[in-house]
Amino acid sequence: MRAEAAAGWLRPVLGLVAAVVALRWLALAFDGTDLFVDEVQYWLWGQHFDFGYYSKPPLIGWLIGAVTWAAGSDAPFWVRMPGAALHGATAVILAALAARIWGRAAAVWTAAFYLSLPMAALGSILMSTDTVMAPCFALALLFWQRCTEDRRGIWAGAAGLAIGAGFMAKYAAVYFLLGAGLAALVFPAARVGWRNAGLLLAGFALVILPNILWNLGHGLATFSHTADNVGWVAGAGRPAPGLAGLAEFWASQFAVAGPVVFAALVAALFRARRMGWLVAVALVPLAAVSVQSLLDRTNANWAVAAYFAGLPLAVAVLAGWPRLRAAGLAVNVLLALALPALTLMPGLSLGGDQPLLKRYLGRAALSEELIALARAQGDVPIYAEDRDVLADLFYTGRDAGLAFYARNPAGAKPRSHYEQAYPLPEGLTGPVLAVLDAAPACPPLADPQPVGRTPGAYASRGLTATLVDGACLAAQR
Repeated sequence: MRAEAAAGWLRPVLGLVAAVVALRWLALAFDGTDLFVDEVQYWLWGQHFDFGYYSKPPLIGWLIGAVTWAAGSDAPFWVRMPGAALHGATAVILAALAARIWGRAAAVWTAAFYLSLPMAALGSILMSTDTVMAPCFALALLFWQRCTEDRRGIWAGAAGLAIGAGFMAKYAAVYFLLGAGLAALVFPAARVGWRNAGLLLAGFALVILPNILWNLGHGLATFSHTADNVGWVAGAGRPAPGLAGLAEFWASQFAVAGPVVFAALVAALFRARRMGWLVAVALVPLAAVSVQSLLDRTNANWAVAAYFAGLPLAVAVLAGWPRLRAAGLAVNVLLALALPALTLMPGLSLGGDQPLLKRYLGRAALSEELIALARAQGDVPIYAEDRDVLADLFYTGRDAGLAFYARNPAGAKPRSHYEQAYPLPEGLTGPVLAVLDAAPACPPLADPQPVGRTPGAYASRGLTATLVDGACLAAQR
């Protein structure tokens, strides 16, 4: 693409991104939902800098820790604040990529579509590893495109560093390396030479080495958890979903990217020879998760990495269908507006027994209820086996001065970060407030108290808080 044909995209894109990010921050300031279990776990990780954590690589914990430290506040706004900015940065980077390949108009449409993607709208409300990976993956694509243009080693090394940073956010970033390798096999223009391939891998290895060493020193904890998510790898023994699982996964992608964008991406995959090397990078995660969906369960976001390369391809396809392109953007904008609107009305139920956003409500209320009960019994420790309950206790109770404990795995594999880092001490004595779904095996020291009845995540769980002897509880492993 000639420079004059691609010029003039940056100013409108930056203006659009700034406006959207500002509006998302404004909505976030009035968000009425509680932090979700994953978000508070990331926050907890961010209180202790390390090169790895129980279930994810470390970048999201570092980021949240840095932002909350700089803000001087652990409020939900600051935990979630980076999301909108990271997706805004990703939109600018992908626009730069589209400008180099297809020109100014493609750049502006790519930015507009990216900001409207349901996955970007949701990622601007809830903090996730996909969101942290996004700009890193997009930068790697841009740098690798530059490398295919002039074969300069600096771009190959920069791509390796960028995708290494993406890997430190989420291991799915490795799809970039697989996609780049597939592209080199299929597209002559993507063959940048062995030296540049080596520089890419060297940059990648340099960035991820601390996490590899951490895993080796911690029983490959994060890698093991990732394998557990892929049930057929871990040998879970669940029945394979087969074609029904594949159909469900592909249907979910219309919600992740928007119906028109996903349909256009599929069309681009069928035009692979004409569309260029980005097709290979988009195809790899979709193909990998499709295979997983045949064999075991999948989550809709597991193929998010496909859309960083896939969105510019979809926009290129939609250039020949301007009315469909406008309609697709309109649909996505409506979805992108609906998501934050729901967070401003968290109690909305549409006539049902529970709010639509019940998963994101009642969590802090339960923690406050349990903390009040523990204080009334003389600041006794609180014990829980449910990861969700423990996660919010550590966040909501961060200044309570109470001890929170998880099940002690006693040599078995920990089932959560809390069992790994905060197990019930071996020699614990004295009363403990046990929060459980069923009656504890230990004799109660006081009448069990029903808890968590506030509308939201726990209203139908039947949780009780029971004062029991700590030594008895520790012996029940």
